[in-house]
Amino acid sequence: MKSRSFRLSVIAVALLLIFPALAQAQQKSISLEDIFKGRKFSSKGVSGIRSMKDGIHYTQVKNDSLNIYDYETGSYVRTIVTSKQLIPEHDTLPLPISSYEFSDDENRLMFSKDDEALFRHSSKANYFILDLATGKKIPLYAKGKQRLASFSPAASKVAFVVDNNIFIRDIALSLKAEGEKDTVNALTQITTDGKVNEIINGATDWVYEEEFGFSRALFWSPDGSGLAYYRFDESKVKEYQLTTYGELYPEQSKYKYPKPGEDNSVVGIYIYDIKTGKVTTVDIGRETDIYIPRIKWTADPATLALYRLNRHQNKLELLLAEASGGKTHAIWSEDNKCYIDITDDWHFLKNGKEFLISSERSGFNHLYLYSMTGELIRQLTDGKWDVARVAGMDEPNRRVFFTAGFSSPMNREVFSVSLDEGAPVQLSEREGTNSPDFSSNFAYYVNRWSDINTPPSITINNTEGKEVRLLQDNAKLRDVIKDYNFGKADFFTVITDNGLDLNAWILKPPDFDPRKKYPVMFTLYGGPGIQTVNNSWGAVSSWNQLLAQNGIIVVSVDNRGTGARGEEFKKCTYLQLGKYETIDQINAARYLDSLSFVDKDRLGIWGWSFGGYMVLSCVTKGADYFKLGVAVAPVTNWKYYDNIYTERYMRTPKENNSGYEDNSPVNFADRFKGKLLMIHGMADDNVHPQNSYDMVTALVGANKQFEMQLYPNNNHYIFTGKNTSFHLWQRITDFILKNL
Repeated sequence: MKSRSFRLSVIAVALLLIFPALAQAQQKSISLEDIFKGRKFSSKGVSGIRSMKDGIHYTQVKNDSLNIYDYETGSYVRTIVTSKQLIPEHDTLPLPISSYEFSDDENRLMFSKDDEALFRHSSKANYFILDLATGKKIPLYAKGKQRLASFSPAASKVAFVVDNNIFIRDIALSLKAEGEKDTVNALTQITTDGKVNEIINGATDWVYEEEFGFSRALFWSPDGSGLAYYRFDESKVKEYQLTTYGELYPEQSKYKYPKPGEDNSVVGIYIYDIKTGKVTTVDIGRETDIYIPRIKWTADPATLALYRLNRHQNKLELLLAEASGGKTHAIWSEDNKCYIDITDDWHFLKNGKEFLISSERSGFNHLYLYSMTGELIRQLTDGKWDVARVAGMDEPNRRVFFTAGFSSPMNREVFSVSLDEGAPVQLSEREGTNSPDFSSNFAYYVNRWSDINTPPSITINNTEGKEVRLLQDNAKLRDVIKDYNFGKADFFTVITDNGLDLNAWILKPPDFDPRKKYPVMFTLYGGPGIQTVNNSWGAVSSWNQLLAQNGIIVVSVDNRGTGARGEEFKKCTYLQLGKYETIDQINAARYLDSLSFVDKDRLGIWGWSFGGYMVLSCVTKGADYFKLGVAVAPVTNWKYYDNIYTERYMRTPKENNSGYEDNSPVNFADRFKGKLLMIHGMADDNVHPQNSYDMVTALVGANKQFEMQLYPNNNHYIFTGKNTSFHLWQRITDFILKNL
């Protein structure tokens, strides 16, 4: 007969076994509705914080009013304007208060309504100016929606674009105007030759917007005496046609899209003198087949700076232009054996004697200080790590703030460095990803921190990095992800056949048993300079967690060509875009195959855009390893993508035809032998559906069965229309769960 103590011990052990099982049973399972309709796993941010000019206060919209708060304490100071005060004359609805923009002197505000998207990063709207002293609201223009409205430094004028032409509204005259005549006199049209698909003034063409990352192409001088602007002549650029469905006869639209080796827009830079009305042509050289990827005024209103980049994108020059005559001279240049990435990390100091610039000339991206005559004063950062971005420059204290992947390519830390002496000083303390937004005087910064398993925490920190106060810690979301049994992602290293170390993360099912074998789903992007293996919240999505809860291991691997590991790692793919990236993903599949808990006959891969391209490369060239693929909006033939992006990495088809042919999946459809789902928006202005259509033709010609999902009237993001996003993700999920 057993003793009482023995019986109690048996009961205790049994309870220990039962309680975890009960807890597991009580935890909720993730559903697509939770993710894409209920948004249960979306993190909360702190939106709308904008530093005021004094640097100790900020503005934020709360409860239908635009208010001022104190950085240090968070205390409310006063209300600037309420929604009720933003109802235009002859209207009943207020202007959207969140769309505000301050003038430099903070005496006027600009609002917009009726926003209408043009391409992925551009739009037009109806703008209104609010004068805070009088409360008067002025419509910027009455004869059509406007683009890129911008206050002059003194807030007396606003420049904007309508129908590819530039206008300037004199706000001071408009405020005084009592009659129609005075209002008309307050408006000046600067250009008159703007024409759709031919001439663009003050805005960029499609390919500049997409690949150089800006759409505003007009810039006030520091004192407001001049307006510099771009002019694009795209008359010789070939057109691409998109179709919109839903009516009796579908509507067709054309826009200019230059493909590799084809004609580009001819770009000119001009300066309009506000006082005299004179337009000066800036001398950018005789060669017209070039790019001007950036222009910026120096501290001197008589001097405009501009980047001039050759078409191969491997020679960059910094020119200074005289505003009065347009004469230019180069003060800095750089050549690269591959290509040069264009960033916004160039700053001209207000002392008029120095400028800051970033460069990969050492093999890693670092910061350099030069004199305005082009002489190197000091290299500010150095080492086998990359500066990610310049976060700001505190000129009175001679400090530069920047972020970098110093401890690891997967992390981002906040640093400051003196312009004059010393090594960088790390301000951020927590390992993970830090993203700072500094106040105008650099006394404070709002920091967004997270790591791969922890939702964002948003704090206000002082200039030395010390936390002043917490704005948001997403405590509720942390509880939710516990309730829904989110798994913990782990970083690991893939060692390839040629000895390379590739960064990766892995997410296993919550009930993972190393004695079992599991299917694996690769998620990737893989394109130049972009990482998916980041120590930040969102690197592993709630959808990845859903797959894991359905018994699938999810993995992401950063192949060669991705960022934050120096120039050699990033640019080794030059002229063979996709070759080494695909080899690395195949090597990663081999590595996973070697693990005892992986079912090597059930490896899948999915991606979007460049990631979609990588999927098709992997399921064709790596068909022995990847048995399933989901390719969304994929490039299938590099000759079909835009020229600024593609030529940067491949040069032209005439110069490098084998590089194009050998790395375009459309040429390898006969190798495919698994399960494939291709998805494309039929109005994708970025990666044209032509790519998927030609892949369909190639697969059919090779007698390969596959699945296809098309979304009419949808662009590269595929979110337009009732239920579209949910339908898309349900389609992808069902395909994976059924076939993997």
